[in-house]
Amino acid sequence: MTVARSGLPWRFFKTAGAVVAFVLAAIAPILAFAKGDPAPFRVIETGKSYARLQSAVDAIGSGKGTIAIAPGLIRQCAVQAGGDIAYLAVQPGSAIFDGVACEGKGALVLRGRSAEVSGLVFENIRVPDFNGAGIRLERGDLTVAQSWFHDSQQGILTNGDPNGTLVVDRSTFTRLGTCEGAGGCAHSIYTGEYGQVRITRSRFEQGRGGHYVKSRAARVDIASSSFDDARGKGTNYMIDLPEGATGQISNNWFVQGRDKDNYSAFIAVAAEGKEHPSNGLAILHNDARFAPGVTRTSAFVADWSGDPLNIGDNQLGAGLKRFERR
Repeated sequence: MTVARSGLPWRFFKTAGAVVAFVLAAIAPILAFAKGDPAPFRVIETGKSYARLQSAVDAIGSGKGTIAIAPGLIRQCAVQAGGDIAYLAVQPGSAIFDGVACEGKGALVLRGRSAEVSGLVFENIRVPDFNGAGIRLERGDLTVAQSWFHDSQQGILTNGDPNGTLVVDRSTFTRLGTCEGAGGCAHSIYTGEYGQVRITRSRFEQGRGGHYVKSRAARVDIASSSFDDARGKGTNYMIDLPEGATGQISNNWFVQGRDKDNYSAFIAVAAEGKEHPSNGLAILHNDARFAPGVTRTSAFVADWSGDPLNIGDNQLGAGLKRFERR
């Protein structure tokens, strides 16, 4: 698969990748601090280190800053109430947020102007209302790169912000989701009424209920990602756009597994109502099939909107219907 076929402009991939490039440049001078410093959170701009992540966040406040996070198991959480803050692992994959949620919501609760997250791991986040997330985004823009969310109730959960953008690139979502709560299911990624959601070069696997991506955003761009449901348990759709959306779903790889709560479709459009137009929603250059040994029929795209969708060339396995109007 190529970037050109995905339909997303190269400048987008440069922008999303810039987070990782910035990490390497920003943390090079402070690698020594990562090795055993009792204050593992350093604000790069000031050079000050903190034992508590919340203290580092508060030090930046409504300004702009970067927090370098040393390797280790982090049983802390933080709330960002303002400003523009980047949370960057000194060594990608080695800074692990484990089991602690602020405000009964998530390891990082974000309601500032913007945030960037790169190289972090979020695991075992659970709360009584079954919405425990690695990241709870309440407003503002968020870019997530090279991060791993696993074994929690949700990976990323957002409120609504019609002016906000969520970008997820090169990240993995494993064993997430649940339908245990009385208020409905949790999902690997669940966004409210956001302006735009972009998911690229990411992997979704082994879901534990709900959908892999559920988005109420007006526009979605989901490209060059994989949805491997072969070892999922009690899962639903791979992609659910419950209120409709424009944009594209392109160059993705889908495998539907055996253990499904709902296997009627891989991608669902406007199943809960038509809040957004779906005219021209492009679904093309995807590969979709059932896991080995699974024999059933399902729709690749199920649509309740009645809008003209642009369903192009997709490679579909045996038993998959290209499109159903519902």
